[in-house]
Amino acid sequence: MTQRKIIHVDMDCFFAAVEMRDNPELRDKPIAVGGRATGRGVIATCNYAARAYGVRSAMASSEAMRRCPQLVLVPGRMSVYKEVSAQIRAIFRRYTDRIEPLSLDEAYLDVSDAPHCRGSATLMAREIRAAILAETGLTASAGIAPNKFLAKIASDENKPNGQCVILPGQCAEFVAGLPLRKIPGVGPRTAERLAQRGLHLGADVLKHTAVELEQWFGKFGPVLHQRAQGIDDRPVRTNRIRKSVGVETTLERDLQTEADCLAKLLTLLPELARRLGERPFRGLSVKLKFSDFQQTTVACPASSLDPARLASLLHTGFARGGGRGVRLVGVSVTLAPHSDPQLSLL
Repeated sequence: MTQRKIIHVDMDCFFAAVEMRDNPELRDKPIAVGGRATGRGVIATCNYAARAYGVRSAMASSEAMRRCPQLVLVPGRMSVYKEVSAQIRAIFRRYTDRIEPLSLDEAYLDVSDAPHCRGSATLMAREIRAAILAETGLTASAGIAPNKFLAKIASDENKPNGQCVILPGQCAEFVAGLPLRKIPGVGPRTAERLAQRGLHLGADVLKHTAVELEQWFGKFGPVLHQRAQGIDDRPVRTNRIRKSVGVETTLERDLQTEADCLAKLLTLLPELARRLGERPFRGLSVKLKFSDFQQTTVACPASSLDPARLASLLHTGFARGGGRGVRLVGVSVTLAPHSDPQLSLL
């Protein structure tokens, strides 16, 4: 069986980088792409200069300006981002047709059988990043590993404008020392629950059986046990047809009021819009998970990200909690049946 070679390419602060490229006056300033600080504007993404002040994606623009008064807020230009994304995907196709887009700014590439660079995925990733820089003026980071899980984590190791390779023989050692909070699906609250069981690193997980982990963490337990061994058998899906697009966040502390839930929910909209692009959709839903881990979803027909409609859905869902705190909020859309699942994404 051929050893899989997966590259995860992740553009560096993509929206903000495009704005700095197109307006050189912004290059040495902290900037963020997002809504106005007056009202309920939120940050979609920001550059590294802004991150040094604690500005982050999904943060309220007013809070971002409080942390960084000199922050330059730039409105998003989705049509431009899509055009650049298409350029980048064309570069990917020079190396493989097995591409799984995750959003406008990141994708998995399966180069297991690619003949380029004498079959070296590390060299291919280097060439891909160099081509992206030369042809778009933007930097990208990459992770190279035998599976998607490790490739995605590796792409974040040497950001910005770097890459990290995890060879097959290094997987066990890498995961053994991996903080569990870096595993996709482990949010702040889950990390806290793991820590309560004495689980901080991958090596800690393997002191227990998959059955024990399932008893403690439900269906995520066996998945965590596999990830702690560096196992991920998911293929790169080139023809994945998505029926929905969503964003959710597990909260550091349970929210007790409907108003706080709505404020948090609205901060998720820029990321949802980024993942959605311009694909049409026909339904909108809000998801809440309560303090006892019971959850509810409220949905309605919709074709726009209308805050008033979201507020109405949240009102219905929050009432179902009967006074319980909320530990997770999420929002998603149901895609129109004939929308292009890839939409020229990265």
